[in-house]
Amino acid sequence: MQRGGNMFKENCRKVVFGTLLVILAVFFCFYGYSGEKVSLLHGMYVNVGDSVNPAMFFKKLVFNNLTLEIYDAGNRKINTGELSSERPGKLYLQFKALGVIPFRRTAVNVISRINVIPGGQSIGIVMHSKGVMVVGISDITDESGNRVNPAEEAGLKVGDIILSANGKKVINEFHLRNEIINCGRKQKSVSLEIKRESQIIKTKVKIVHCNETGQPRIGLFVRDSASGVGTLSFYHPKTGTYGALGHIITDTDTSKGIDLGDGKIIEAQIRAIHRGKKGNPGEKIGMFIPDSTIAGNIEKNCKYGIFGKLEKTPENPFYGEIPVAMSYQIKKGPAEILTVIEGTEIKKYSVEIQEVFYPWNNQGKGMIINVTDQELIECTGGIIQGMSGSPIIQNGMLVGVVTHVFVNDPLKGYGILAEWMLKETGLINNDKNLQKVS
Repeated sequence: MQRGGNMFKENCRKVVFGTLLVILAVFFCFYGYSGEKVSLLHGMYVNVGDSVNPAMFFKKLVFNNLTLEIYDAGNRKINTGELSSERPGKLYLQFKALGVIPFRRTAVNVISRINVIPGGQSIGIVMHSKGVMVVGISDITDESGNRVNPAEEAGLKVGDIILSANGKKVINEFHLRNEIINCGRKQKSVSLEIKRESQIIKTKVKIVHCNETGQPRIGLFVRDSASGVGTLSFYHPKTGTYGALGHIITDTDTSKGIDLGDGKIIEAQIRAIHRGKKGNPGEKIGMFIPDSTIAGNIEKNCKYGIFGKLEKTPENPFYGEIPVAMSYQIKKGPAEILTVIEGTEIKKYSVEIQEVFYPWNNQGKGMIINVTDQELIECTGGIIQGMSGSPIIQNGMLVGVVTHVFVNDPLKGYGILAEWMLKETGLINNDKNLQKVS
């Protein structure tokens, strides 16, 4: 009996040990893919009528260990092994470990093709922040000759957004200055409401009479607006929606994204070029055109660019409406960019897409491009500031826009996918639009 009992215990241990080995093997095989790579498909879009092999978005190792089943919206299994549908809606991917263990289920959106008119025009950008941003802190010499800093003592930091003063909304730096002066004359502290990242903070700041300026001060430098030159990326003629820049507008002193209050874009004329070279990015020098053919508001400032509505619809000399490429349609190889180098004339320039990132970089970098056009190289040295937002065209589709230059190699730069910018416009972000927009 004792021997049989020992054999039973030994068999139980073997079963438990074997089960644990299988679980650990599955875990280590799939751990690197269970989150980031598989979840990428949650935001994936496929055009109606296209057939896409989802394996292209994963390293081969995944499919050595996982099997993939595809289901339609009615939960019917599709046996083709490709993402394909003849009407808008959703497809579902079911990953299985060892062919039998359900591992992860994720949805892919099937949408009607969306056409836009590519940009390329230079635009002047004027943007006002929501409140005013603290861009510097400086000591004050009070009437006794002491160096003090009331703002720092109250806990204010560079990058803070001052939303209100004494319960009054701060529109610009003049509103804040007047409130400080009024409180100083009454020998009162000023009550500030501050936004720091996602946190709202309320504090009181003592006001000091500055011996150097003769004015009440609290020791802050603030800014309420930003302006510059960039490039229009595309616009959607049916809704008037546009996208530009391909990256967020940041404050020059703090490098923090500006919390948008309001803003506008108008056409800009390029007056001069500072050529780029290794270690020193070049730039376009532009002048705003008040009565231009481009005018619009700014409704969003985010990591994929600025977005809003156009009041006037510009023309593109090369293209009418063209499709926006989905990520699976972008290939390594020749492409072209549209941009303005002199005056307001849009020109085509040849580039090469050298890399398309799968999985994609979450900092807004979806591809690497290399300038191959000799005319552009001679004029600018490659990619320069002000070129951000220049549309990248490949095979008659808008595939992306130029965003950043490589500081040590101005011939190369990053681009983001046009699909990402399109999502920010809201044209394909919900089920209603999946069926209505075309």
